[in-house]
Amino acid sequence: MNRAGQKYYPTVLQAIHLVILYMFIQTVVDFPLALIDYFNDTDYLYNPIKKVVLGVGSIVFILLYGFRKSKAPFSKVFPLKFFNPLILIPIVTFFWGAHNLLEIPGALMDKYLPAPSWFWELFNKIFEGDFGWWGAFLKVVVIAPIIEESIFRGMILQGFRRNYNSFVAVFMSALLFALFHLNPWQFPATFVLGLLLGWLVVRTDSIFLSILGHSINNAMVLLTITYWKSINEFSIYLMDKKDFYYTSTLVVLCSLILIYLLSIPWWRKKENRQQPNR
Repeated sequence: MNRAGQKYYPTVLQAIHLVILYMFIQTVVDFPLALIDYFNDTDYLYNPIKKVVLGVGSIVFILLYGFRKSKAPFSKVFPLKFFNPLILIPIVTFFWGAHNLLEIPGALMDKYLPAPSWFWELFNKIFEGDFGWWGAFLKVVVIAPIIEESIFRGMILQGFRRNYNSFVAVFMSALLFALFHLNPWQFPATFVLGLLLGWLVVRTDSIFLSILGHSINNAMVLLTITYWKSINEFSIYLMDKKDFYYTSTLVVLCSLILIYLLSIPWWRKKENRQQPNR
């Protein structure tokens, strides 16, 4: 908690309000359009111009609203310190192993709480673009990470870090991030993603790294969906499932160790070298 008991923006309740406000702005436009489309057999809801205007307008409003409420410098809300680019390698390997291990809770969900067909239709629409595959790439790999990281690892996480300890800040921001997607079948994956990205920002003070990490994750998902059949013909995916999960666990653990080592802030190293020996 902060030293003097002062609360900075946002607290957990204020962050929930911010996320709900963002969703409400989109819903207040989407719901009437959905009704019009339903009764008139039109397609206004998925009109590219509407999506761009609503998407840009709502995110600009939320970012300005949250930034003004935070009363903090830009660099405090959106930290942009340098980081070791080699850290991107273990981030990729972590996502590969984590995606494999997430098949386990996914299988349990399918067994006890199977997703309805309409869910898969909505999920697939996320990875569909108005301009083919590259449109989907732009939406999922470029735009979504910038927007979501600005909100969750920018305004929300940085506010939490001023109010709570790092563990609580990362955990709560990841939980809100996962709940924001309103998708119980996607919850384990988005929660793990939120935990890693939050940890990266705490370690490096760079929201740019979390945006890159988010983009890498989404790109891997998009490529997996696009080339699912070809990818699963690789020998490693033909291993016995038990061995495959053991290998994935080892990859995840090694990746986390490398991420930890490569994310040691360089400015702290410099400060330690400059301190005189006692």
